Formats: sequence, C-alpha cells, structure tokens
Amino acid sequence: MEEAEDIARSGLFVHHSRPSYALGERVGESTDRSPPHRVLELGDRGSSPSGGNLRPCPLPYFILSFTDLTYSVKNPRKVSFFPPFLRGNRLATDLVTAGEGPEAFSRTKTLLDSISGEAREGEILAVLGASGSGKSTLIDALANRIGRESLKGSITLNGENLDGRLLKVISAYVMQEDLLFPMLTVEETLMFSAEFRLPRTLSAAQKRARVQALIDQLGLQQAANTIIGDEGHRGVSGGERRRVSIGIDIVHDPIVLFLDEPTSGLDSTSAFMVVKVLQRIAHGGSIVIMSIHQPSYRILGLLDRLIFLARGQTVYSGPPDGLPSFFSDFGHPIPENGQNATEFALDLIRELESTPAGARSLVEFNKSRQAANSSIAAAATEKPSLSLKDAISASISRGKLVSGATNGTDPASSVPTFANPFWIEMAVLTKRSATNTRRMPELFGIRLGAVMLTGFISATIFWRLDNSPKGVQERLGFFAIAMSTMFYTCADALPVFLQERYIFMRETAYNAYRRSSYVLSNAIVGFPPLVVLSIAFALTTFFAVGLAGGAAGFFFFFLIILASFWAGSGFVTFLSGVISHVIVGYIVVMAILAYFLIFSGFFINRDRIPDYWIWFHYLSLVMYPYEAVLQNEFDDPTKCFVRGVQIFDNTPAGSLPTATKLNVLKAMSNALGANLTGNTCITTGPDILKQQGITDISKWNCLWVTVAWGFFFRALFYFTLLVGSKNKRR
Repeated sequence: MEEAEDIARSGLFVHHSRPSYALGERVGESTDRSPPHRVLELGDRGSSPSGGNLRPCPLPYFILSFTDLTYSVKNPRKVSFFPPFLRGNRLATDLVTAGEGPEAFSRTKTLLDSISGEAREGEILAVLGASGSGKSTLIDALANRIGRESLKGSITLNGENLDGRLLKVISAYVMQEDLLFPMLTVEETLMFSAEFRLPRTLSAAQKRARVQALIDQLGLQQAANTIIGDEGHRGVSGGERRRVSIGIDIVHDPIVLFLDEPTSGLDSTSAFMVVKVLQRIAHGGSIVIMSIHQPSYRILGLLDRLIFLARGQTVYSGPPDGLPSFFSDFGHPIPENGQNATEFALDLIRELESTPAGARSLVEFNKSRQAANSSIAAAATEKPSLSLKDAISASISRGKLVSGATNGTDPASSVPTFANPFWIEMAVLTKRSATNTRRMPELFGIRLGAVMLTGFISATIFWRLDNSPKGVQERLGFFAIAMSTMFYTCADALPVFLQERYIFMRETAYNAYRRSSYVLSNAIVGFPPLVVLSIAFALTTFFAVGLAGGAAGFFFFFLIILASFWAGSGFVTFLSGVISHVIVGYIVVMAILAYFLIFSGFFINRDRIPDYWIWFHYLSLVMYPYEAVLQNEFDDPTKCFVRGVQIFDNTPAGSLPTATKLNVLKAMSNALGANLTGNTCITTGPDILKQQGITDISKWNCLWVTVAWGFFFRALFYFTLLVGSKNKRR
C-alpha cells in the first residue's frame, strides 16, 4: 500500500476539497453529498506569491447534458389468419383489419420520447421506471450504443457535442450481466483490465498499486484471491461479482461511468454496498449514470438526481428530496407512514399506465412544472469553468485519465484511441486466455481423450495393413476417416468464442484492445494444444497401421494432421463469429464438414464429379489433407501393390484356382505382348494415385494450401468481428 500512497501523492488520483475518499478506504460510512469543489494541482499555478499553500482555482468541471432524445424502432407485425372469435377480445389490436394498407404490417414503437436532463461530475444520476419504461434504452443512448442515424436529439459534454470516439476513451459501460472469465481470481481480473486500460508508461508496480487500491475501494480485500467462478466452480458472491464488473471498467478512472441496473439480482445489503461504491467513484471526480429498478430507502439517500420514465416519457426529473412536493402538487401526496418515495412513485405510475389515458397526465404535469421552474433552474445552474478540451487536458495532467496524453486542438485528440500498442495487447490477451484455459484442464483432457480413442480404434481396426489390393482399399478408408476426424474434433472450438463473445464486445466497445489483437491471441493460445493432439494421433496410428515413408513419412503425416487441425479450428472459429447459438452452430459445422467429406475424393473421384459441383471439390477442406496423405503413402514408384494373380482379387475371378489364374495371365501376356507372371508388378503407388485422380497438386502444396485455409478463416473471423461486433442498436 506504500506504492499506492506514493502514486496518490504523485497526482495519479483526484483530490477534492470536499470530504474525499482515498482509493484504499473501505466501503463505509460517509454520505456527504455537498457540491463538488475541486482544487487543481499543476505546479505553482495555485500557489501564492510568497510560496504558501495552494489556493482554490478553477477546475475541470464536467456536465453531460442531453436534450430531446427520441428513439423509435419498427416492430414487424404478424398477420393473423384466424377468425376473430379464435383471437379472443383483441380485435382492436389485430393486424389485419378492414381498410389497412401496407403500413399495417409494421408498427413504430417509440422507446424514448423527448427525454432531457443533465448529469454532473461528482453526482449519481439514476434512471428509474417499471420494466419496459426505457431505462436501459436511455443509458444506451447516452453511452453511444444506439446508432446516431436512429437517435434524435443532442448530447453534449460541457456544452460541446460529444464525439463517439472521444466518449469511448473517457467513459466506461457496465452491463447488467456480469461477464467475467470464471477461472481468474478477482485480483487477476482487475490486473488484466489494468494491463489493457493503463498505458505502458506506468510501471508494473504502479499498475499493481492501482489494482490494490481499487480492491480496497471496492471492498474486495477478502475475495482478492478467490476465482470468479461459474455454474461448475464455486467462486465469489453475487455482490462481489458485480463490484468486480464495475472495477474492470473504472480501473482507468473514466470521466463518465454508465451502468445498466448494477443492483439487479442482489440482496439489499449488497445492492447498497454497490451504490456506495458508485458514490465514491462519483466523488472521485466522475459522472455516474445508472438505471435502477426500485432502490431501497438507503440507496435513495445516495442518489443525487432522478429521472422517472414511463413508456419512454419523463414523469419526474429532479433530486430525490423533491419527490414529496412534486406528488403533493400533483394531487397524490406520499403517505407519511414511512413508505419509500420511489415505491410510491412506481406504484402510482403503474396505476396510471393501467388506465386508458396512461401516464399522460403525469407527463404533462411534469412538463408544466419543468417549464415553470426553467428560468429559476437556468439561473441557478453552474456552468463548467473550462471548455471540454481544457477540462480533459487538466484531468489528464492530474492523472484522472491515466491512459491519456494531450496533443492537438481537438478534444478527441486529447487521448489516444488505445492505451497500449498492438503487441502488448496481444501479449496480455494471450496470458489471460492461457491462464483461464490452464485452470480447466478437463476441457483439453476430454478432447485429447477423444482424439486418442479415435486413433486407438483406427489403429486396432486397420492394424498392419498389407500391400494387397484389399489393403489399398483399407488404406484409403483409413485416410478418409483420419483426415475427417481432424476436422470433426475441432468442433469443440465453437463454444469458446460464443462464451467470450459478450466479454469481447464489452471490452472492445470502449477500446480496451484492438480486434486484430484478439484474433491473433486466439490463434496463439489455440495452437499448442493442436500440436499435442497431432503428435498423439500420429504416434497412435502411423506405426500401428503400417504406413509407408519411415521417419520422413511420419514427419509429413504429423505436419498434415497439424495443418488439418489448424484449418479446422480456424473454420469453426470463423463460424462461431457468425453464428451466436451453440446448437445451431454445431448443426451447421457438422453439415458443412459432411459436405467437405463427400467432395474430398474418397467417395467419388475428381473426374467423376459433375462440372456444376467441381468448385465445391476445391473448396473442401478435407480434400487437400486427404490427397496429401495419399501421396505420402503411394508416391514411391518402386513399391508394388498388385502383383500377378492379385489382379483378380476383389473380382468374381478371385475364387478361381491359382493355376487357372496363371493360365489367364499367360493368355493376357500373349495378347499384350508382355510377360505377366505371378510376381509381375502390375500396379505401383503412382498408378493408384492416377486411379484416384490425384495428379494436380503435390503433397507439399496440399500442405501449404491447408495451412493457408487456416489463415484465411482467421482473417474472415477478424472481418466478422469488425463488422458484427459494433454493439449498437439500430
């Protein structure tokens, strides 16, 4: 903690003239809610001429304002083919009615209807309302998670339009779900977040000190070395998980913090502790905006401003202590029996919404009240003392945004897009993923067991194949099974990204790291297990089946298996970026791999495939490894696979006596003008390759093509993430 104190003294954290909270303090007792007044420490700027103590001077003071935010979506309307008596009493809302035109098939629903308000640094703005009132939608709108082309209205910070790129850097968004890696400890989770969000100019000791201070601030000291846990592994409690989720997004000390129902699913004590942490964050110099369903009396005392929503409209906007007078003037005074003001407000809103007119009367009353008080509020409103650029620059100079560095004249250029360069991001991602995977060895163990079991069964069934015509057919069957097995066992890579998808979207939405860093890290972490699987399968089958080529043949067999695993895992990883459902993903993967096997050349030779399907033959991932192992096995022209009378094997003449077969060979010799005996080599390895139609690509080119497929699918995976992970509503 001495390091944490040194960092605090050096200006890494924010100081206030109000009763402030050091990062090392526990969640505790003070509920001071006085207006923030901050003192900036910039060299001698605040000192007296005589060299005395610093005096108060203007500080960056952030105010986030939003005006007339409106957001509508079009819901597809279903056409009902049932008669009215089968549809109950909903005829008024049925979609197919007399006289309706094409617009009857779509309906526009307004989720936000001219919402206005402001949130100030040092305060908590809470958005309340019943389910479906638009709380999360408003948080998403303020956090730039709704496309600008769909959202109407303006959002400004210190009176200046808020650029989306700048907002990503100076803000953080905590989702309602706790999306964390289950096998990492609390401290490791926060430390990895610090590695992403804090710049490399900070030493490792400074980053550790920041994490330790954050653990103290979040009240997670007792759980620091406990894993997060999941359904199969016991870990931290629900309240601790929620505080960890908050911690990973405030490790870089953002100016604006958005939270979507941070108390959802928590008991009252845990919920209070979470909001208490948020109050400390706000008092530390941040704007905190959160949605909350129904706060308790204790939580209500921690909030500074409230916005009540009803079906996308504002029914109240103001401080919590203004609720009694508001509803009293509306004609529905809050009972003096100790009832929670927010509970009364929500109950009244629900009661009004159940009437034909809805909450329109309350909405209109709020508008008239806001209009009457607008002149008074405008006179009393504190204006930011600095422009947005100067405020951000001053914050950075004090360490408020430890990832920033001032340059340029545009506020968006005051901070870099990413805190760290590409290679550091990739190294941290690789370490995090490897740590999480290493603590679940059963997953790799099951995959290794499946590969070795397949290899063992194949080795025992195809044990020591001979070089007879029947042995040739059995070798072809073994290679088809072996190569397709490599791809089918890669299907386990499907749920890996599906489980991490929303963690990835949350982290990249606010520029924790680049998407390219994630793709390369994913490939690096997944490659060593592929090497182990390839060695295991090659050792289990190559010598037991009796494949040709010796040491060189074994080495190539291992390489083509590794390349197959590489291409297969890349293909499945790409599909996991396209398909978001595990079951659907497995169905698609298995179906496409089956098509690859059909067109591989095992079931039908290339020259027998119809012209309109030949393109699929060259797209088949199984085809290239299959042809490569066949060439590795049959490319020796000195090795014979059909001798003399063996030409009659697998034919009706195969049951004839040997003497009869020799007489037939003698007759054939006279007709062909060649001497055919019982030991004459009739079919060599290259002849078998010609029979299979394998003449176009060499085995090494097949290997390189298979490797290239792996890179190609990972490139597609990157573009899928680039296009499909914007994490915005439309």
